[in-house]
Amino acid sequence: MSVNSKSLFEQLNKVVSLPSVSSANASIDMSNKPVIDHLAEQFESLGFECELIPIPGSETTKFNLIATLGSGPGGLVLAGHTDTVPLDEGLWSVDPFKVTQLDGKLFGLGVTDMKGFFPIIMEAIKPLLDKSFKEPLIVLATADEETSMQGARSIAELGRPKARAAIIGEPTGLRPVKAHKGIMMDSVRLLGHSGHSSDPSLGNNALDAMHAVISDLMTYREELKCRYNSDLFSIPHPTLNLGVIHGGDNPNRICGHCELEFDIRLMPGMHIETVRAEIRNRIATLMDPLGIQFELEALFTGVPAFFADENSALLRTAEKLTGHAGISVGFGTEGSFLQELGMDTIIMGPGNIDQAHQPDEYMSIDMIEPCIDVLQKMISHHCL
Repeated sequence: MSVNSKSLFEQLNKVVSLPSVSSANASIDMSNKPVIDHLAEQFESLGFECELIPIPGSETTKFNLIATLGSGPGGLVLAGHTDTVPLDEGLWSVDPFKVTQLDGKLFGLGVTDMKGFFPIIMEAIKPLLDKSFKEPLIVLATADEETSMQGARSIAELGRPKARAAIIGEPTGLRPVKAHKGIMMDSVRLLGHSGHSSDPSLGNNALDAMHAVISDLMTYREELKCRYNSDLFSIPHPTLNLGVIHGGDNPNRICGHCELEFDIRLMPGMHIETVRAEIRNRIATLMDPLGIQFELEALFTGVPAFFADENSALLRTAEKLTGHAGISVGFGTEGSFLQELGMDTIIMGPGNIDQAHQPDEYMSIDMIEPCIDVLQKMISHHCL
């Protein structure tokens, strides 16, 4: 690391040292405020105006940060999330909360996904601080991307920040991402009536009814394949995975309740609420004649599919600067929420998604200088 490596390493080590695990399990979920406070302090020292925004429903523990250099319309947003996934500390060969440099790699929880993006932004901006910013540079740091995406969701509801363009620095190997699938996860709960297994007329078997639901969801899966198809993706159609099933309490009792959890990966053009309404109508058609009550609920609020504008000037610029054509990926991001604010948006950052969400997460050191160079050129293009 030759670009002020001491300063960069210190900043990387600091953000990694501040745990900010995001989890649906409340017992291990953490606040991201220490990370947000540190980033605000550092960006303020560089001349940014910083605003900490509490997340509705988690006002004391979860925060977004909007840091702005310059003023006026237009400009560029550089965005990322400050939380990490939970970890199996015993499976790490190094301290996950301390950056370890080894064999041309930097190891640490969040170093690539994606706390490490913020120190890289700091290094990219330092040589440009004596320039006159004609349009603003905005750094957006969000909460809870790894679970509910409530940070980005609340930003979209807030209606800011707004700029001409936005880059989300998820680990893409510095390849501009122009599309990814959306995600929804739902549960179906069926309530029948239990009774002695020796006489089926004494009850209403929820597990039998769930067989009909599963069969219909498998039919629906094939219908979705026919309705939506795109060669942008290696799996060129939506997927529907039946992931979890449980119900009943004893072999000699008619099953009185059964629950199924499933996951759908949505293509661009598919809307979460529309798909959920279709599924609800299909289940109602099956269950009403059987006298089975049902509930269809979201396990989390879902992530819309993302697709960059076909005429995206930002995408063309990124392709030119990196030498890579825009790609599509299977993982979800906050991109669609920034698009809601009217910004030309792409996903592009250092590191590799293959290194995320696993022990000994790392970023290759040789990714850092090219990322700094690309960010400096992007900032110059949009702000100077």
